[in-house]
Amino acid sequence: MTARAADRVGRGEKLAYGLGELASSLYVHFFGFFLLFFFVDLGGLAPAAVGLMLLLTKLIDAVTDPMMGVIADRTRTRWGRYRPYLLWGAVPFGVTGAMIFAAPEMSKGALLAWAYVTYTLTMLAYTVVNVPYSGLLGSISPSSSERASTTAYRMVFSSVALISIGLFGTTLVRVFGQGDEARGISMTMFVIAALAVVCILITFSATRERVPPARDNGTVSGDLLALIRTPAWLIVATAATLAPVAIAARAGSALFFFKYVVRDNGLPVFLFFDRVALFYTALALGQVTGVILANYLQRRFEKHHLIIWAGAIKATAILVFYVIPLDAVWPQTIAQSFVGLGFGMMLVMAYAMFTDIAEYVEWRSGRQMTGLVVSASIFATKAGIALGSALPGFAFALTGFVAGEVQSEEAVAGINLAFALIPIMAILPAGIAMMFYRIDRAMIATAEAELAQRRASAV
Repeated sequence: MTARAADRVGRGEKLAYGLGELASSLYVHFFGFFLLFFFVDLGGLAPAAVGLMLLLTKLIDAVTDPMMGVIADRTRTRWGRYRPYLLWGAVPFGVTGAMIFAAPEMSKGALLAWAYVTYTLTMLAYTVVNVPYSGLLGSISPSSSERASTTAYRMVFSSVALISIGLFGTTLVRVFGQGDEARGISMTMFVIAALAVVCILITFSATRERVPPARDNGTVSGDLLALIRTPAWLIVATAATLAPVAIAARAGSALFFFKYVVRDNGLPVFLFFDRVALFYTALALGQVTGVILANYLQRRFEKHHLIIWAGAIKATAILVFYVIPLDAVWPQTIAQSFVGLGFGMMLVMAYAMFTDIAEYVEWRSGRQMTGLVVSASIFATKAGIALGSALPGFAFALTGFVAGEVQSEEAVAGINLAFALIPIMAILPAGIAMMFYRIDRAMIATAEAELAQRRASAV
């Protein structure tokens, strides 16, 4: 499908759009890497308490994400429907994110309360920015191929965020902390928050919305009913919930795995990379490769078929990593790069499918509800990330983990469960769900042509 000249998104605009993902992904990856470690290993909180926090905040997201999507769909300003929220939400997004790791000296009960309040506020700010940002992808062009290409740029910046955390995360923590890990984590998060604000404002200023808003959006209840009656969305939402569990569980347990199972001393093993930095960098480089590969393959193959293959690659690589000896640094690094390859392919296809489904719903029902479709899909992804981030805490609590001590065999088994076995078990049903997806390239081409005619006649 070749896009018309008016529907094409320039490279500079795609880069600007991708910067918004850099902001969000720096938060997601930094939280996934350091949040559990900061509050459990450094703060002394119970693993299950922090895990429960990660899950309970998703109850709020279950309301606020779709609500934000509905609000954005009905917003009318000179900047469009979705872009204004990038302008209005950028600074709160930065401030609340910086607050999480800026906890002063306090009792464990007060620290837990601080974690709940600041993390909840950050997730609310994340919703205000990220839901409209993702909705913008659906209106940046009426062409599925242009949206898929823009999604690839977005996912490249997601990979850049992961590479940045892998390359510089532990190094910045060491430099800023000077022996105080908690201070190092806090200072590093301040830098990330400031960078995120700048990125979001650039995305606002350098993008545009090309799909005109509908004159009448209909009722909210009607939109919700149309959404839950769309089998394709239910399938993608199921996969979008399960697939992120794998990456989030591995991210949340990685520091524990290398500290307590591998018993790594934190010294560099290659240039300035320690084992943890090498682990994350391999994931990120694999993810970039997967993003580029998926962007090419989606022109020839169906998106849901590619997701199934990507999940198989990811699950197999996690299993291979698990059975490799603990001291085999480079074989583990290679296996981890294939985990990233599968993850990158899945990301590109999933986000492109979100906007395809929004277009499909508009074609079949006449309802323009991109924000709602995308926000509900994002909530499914966030729920998966939260579940994956919480599961290590529960696994550690059930198997007797004690912070700062030599772990028992049961505790080591709990870390391995969170790091390898839970991720594999989450990927398999996600792949099975995608086998029932029925929106193909031919159907999207038909939808695009008919919607273009409708919009032209409505002018």
